[in-house]
Amino acid sequence: MSRRKLNDRSIRHDAFHKRAKQQGFRSRAVFKLGEVDDRFGLMKPGGRVLDLGCAPGSWLQYARGRVGSRGELVGIDRFPLDPPVPGTRLIVGDVFEVGANELRGDLDGFDVVMSDMAPDTTGIRHVDQARSEVLFTRAVDIAEGVLVHGGAFVGKLFQGPEFQDLVARCRREFDAVKIVKPSGSRSRSIEQYVVARGFRGGK
Repeated sequence: MSRRKLNDRSIRHDAFHKRAKQQGFRSRAVFKLGEVDDRFGLMKPGGRVLDLGCAPGSWLQYARGRVGSRGELVGIDRFPLDPPVPGTRLIVGDVFEVGANELRGDLDGFDVVMSDMAPDTTGIRHVDQARSEVLFTRAVDIAEGVLVHGGAFVGKLFQGPEFQDLVARCRREFDAVKIVKPSGSRSRSIEQYVVARGFRGGK
């Protein structure tokens, strides 16, 4: 790969990072969610949103701006957010151990479940893909347990051997499923975002 292409990618990465810092967001990942939400209109004023693997908190920051003061935000991560995102109920724990009732709390369910969870990468492609698939599967399990009827899910998934099967699973549970690679993702990244709308289950 040419030095120029490497430099171009670095420039784009730095631009998103600087833009996030200027706007008060905690990470550049906020622009990935923003692009998805602009395209599909996932979040509405007064909406109830669950963020899986929510650290460092930029997706919660974005969601707060979209759902407003009447909306309800819940985030879960293995570590506390420092500082907390105002107006968020944070659960410190492991997504593989927490149950649907604890996530819902006093809510009937969530309108949107979102997951930017990614494994601690090893650099070994098939290992990272497999770990991403496990996290994504858990995110879908949770979404199916806590979403209201008609709700939406967006989750990150590395392209790997099980990619199409996992997308097919989402298509069985939701009315519309799209695969998106936001402009904020690095060009060489194998990450994709699965956007699923119109949950067929729930109340």
